[in-house]
Amino acid sequence: MMLKTFVSYALVLIGSAFMTFANADTAPSTMTAKNRQILVILTNHSSYPSRTDTTGLWLTELTHFTDVVEAAGYSTVFASPKGGAVPLDERSLGWLYMDKAAREHLQSPAFRARLQNTLPIADVDPSQFSVIYFTGGHGVMWDFPNNPDLRRVAETIYNQGGIVSAVCHGVAGLLDLKDEQGQLIIKGKNITGFSDREELFSGMKSQVPFFLEDKLVSQGARYRKGWLPFTSFAITDGRLVTGQNPQSPKAVAEAVMAVLSGDNVAR
Repeated sequence: MMLKTFVSYALVLIGSAFMTFANADTAPSTMTAKNRQILVILTNHSSYPSRTDTTGLWLTELTHFTDVVEAAGYSTVFASPKGGAVPLDERSLGWLYMDKAAREHLQSPAFRARLQNTLPIADVDPSQFSVIYFTGGHGVMWDFPNNPDLRRVAETIYNQGGIVSAVCHGVAGLLDLKDEQGQLIIKGKNITGFSDREELFSGMKSQVPFFLEDKLVSQGARYRKGWLPFTSFAITDGRLVTGQNPQSPKAVAEAVMAVLSGDNVAR
């Protein structure tokens, strides 16, 4: 009995190390009662500098997030830098990454229509949203940073009391965002995102325009990552919620729901 208890306790500790880490500095969003819409940002970029396969949205970084928030009663609006069609990262559609729910979404004509008809970010009214969520896929490394319309929308949502969230390479959407005092919103904050070692392990070192982890650190973020690469890890700091990799969107969604509800218990 003692051995069984010890083994169970050890498994709990190990499992906790690979699950969501929520920083104690969390604060409920002031937008909770205002609306129940979440703005989801997707990439329009599909090409690598020299690879022949295509990049684009990492599909489960969308579906694992939206499944959680929509089940909680929130509606989602899909937008992208240019609007219109969103390409899908070829590798994200492989058997290793797709689950039953993602396959069902992909087979849905209504879902595919949403991916083909995203709202241009320039047409978005940020006052209608309590949360912005940046999905990933390598494509975002090209069309999320240095986009003035995307920056305007994200900064407005954050500065009106909303939540800025992102996963994997989508954390690139947080670069250069500023608060009402003109300070970078990630400076001094606990942030995660696709790590340098994960970039190396994925074989994309020569393809990306920059290493996300390095760029986050250069803008003053307190970069954090999980013990093991490619395991779920998310972190909350105030109204910033970020996830490390393709294994983390569900954890990001759950953390966003926790901030909206004022539930600041670390998991």
